[in-house]
Amino acid sequence: MNRRVVIPVVALFAVVAVAVGLFLFQPWRIFTSSTVAEDIPAVAPPASQSAPQSAPQSAPQSAGPSAEPAPIPPRQLSGGELISHEHASSGTVKILELADGSRILRFEGLDTSDGPDLRVWLSDAQVIEGAAGWQVFDDGAYLDLGVLKANKGDQNYVIPPGANLADYSSVSIWCARFAVSFAAAELTS
Repeated sequence: MNRRVVIPVVALFAVVAVAVGLFLFQPWRIFTSSTVAEDIPAVAPPASQSAPQSAPQSAPQSAGPSAEPAPIPPRQLSGGELISHEHASSGTVKILELADGSRILRFEGLDTSDGPDLRVWLSDAQVIEGAAGWQVFDDGAYLDLGVLKANKGDQNYVIPPGANLADYSSVSIWCARFAVSFAAAELTS
């Protein structure tokens, strides 16, 4: 074959291979990091609990500020410690029920690697340490709570109201691009 044809064809294939590799692996993410510091959402108690019965108007009204009911602290339903899978990770996971009955999944002190297409999943899979546990979370039932907001910090994810938490026993930071868990936690009451 003619060298003038072979060299451009090989160069074209090399450029395409590098472009596909950069798209899939996004190697610059090894050097990137982002942090989120979200507070636990403050939710006022339901109106039926927070509004006292109105007093007769004959009583003198005080000039001070009205007494707002103190927010009810969230109730922890379950939680666990993250273990490393594909990437070194640490932090805690909590499932909290807020005063209005809504539920959130909360990471506290999360520290993991950045990566392409990271998702937060509730799963029915058992958490297995080591490489054997990296790819089990998409084998059964899972609930995708959305894109991981940042690879470090404290962050909240809303759990849909109709989700039955009894169906899920673990949490995974799941890399959808490569179908592998970066980190996971077994949920215990």
